Amino acid sequence: MSSASDPLAALGALPGVAESVESVRKAVDRVYGHRVMRRRGGEITSEAALRGARGSAALSGADWALEEVRRRTDFGADPEALAVGAALRLTAEAGQLLSIWRQSPMRVLARLHLVASGSAVAGAVVGRPRLAGEPVDEPLVNLPLPDAEEVAGRLDGLSRLVIAGGSAPALVTAAVVHGELLALRPFASCNGLVARAAERIVLINSGLDPKAICPAEVGHAEQGAGAYLEAFNGYVSGTAEGMAAWIAHCGRAVELGARESTAVCEALQRGAA
Repeated sequence: MSSASDPLAALGALPGVAESVESVRKAVDRVYGHRVMRRRGGEITSEAALRGARGSAALSGADWALEEVRRRTDFGADPEALAVGAALRLTAEAGQLLSIWRQSPMRVLARLHLVASGSAVAGAVVGRPRLAGEPVDEPLVNLPLPDAEEVAGRLDGLSRLVIAGGSAPALVTAAVVHGELLALRPFASCNGLVARAAERIVLINSGLDPKAICPAEVGHAEQGAGAYLEAFNGYVSGTAEGMAAWIAHCGRAVELGARESTAVCEALQRGAA
């Protein structure tokens, strides 16, 4: 990267990234400007949370219909139900951690993993990064696993970037946080769910999506696991082209999330007409 003092800003200067950032901003502004948002914004936020959780769970192997997620109350019966329950808990918890994120991102990540692993058996490794020799269960990502020492170093670097802030667009920061956590898989389980929840926190906390109505998780799921992994491989490659492709993929996910909430607004408007 060309700027040691603000490496995230350097990513924002990659070819095509500025266009992605601008496209996302326009999509977000459109849904925030919808007339329904002025009267029923709380309903849109709640619906976006539900749909975002469903999307994140789908990428973790539990591709349930939205109405099934909406009606279920028991999420402890099998691996798919556990994934959906974890995604719902993470989405609810994310909003409670916004004020802590910029001061202590590692504290937030530990909390997210603890929440995601709420139904784990006694003695399971939860709420802290894995140590040397501890296994990782992350079926979606089948890439070499960084060792615990590398994980600790890179998490520290990520934490420093978040705390330092900088001039990088929110989309760039969110994509890097998401990609880095998915690459490191720092926890024994639920890494994909935690990575997508952390992306949500950045998008909300940055002011890009303060009311949490543009769920990127919806867009990631809509683009499909294959496209998700292909873009993620670009992030892992570390090349300028790969990084830009991953940021663009995350940007498209936010746009699709905005489109989803726009459709909800339109449905509520028709119902009120």
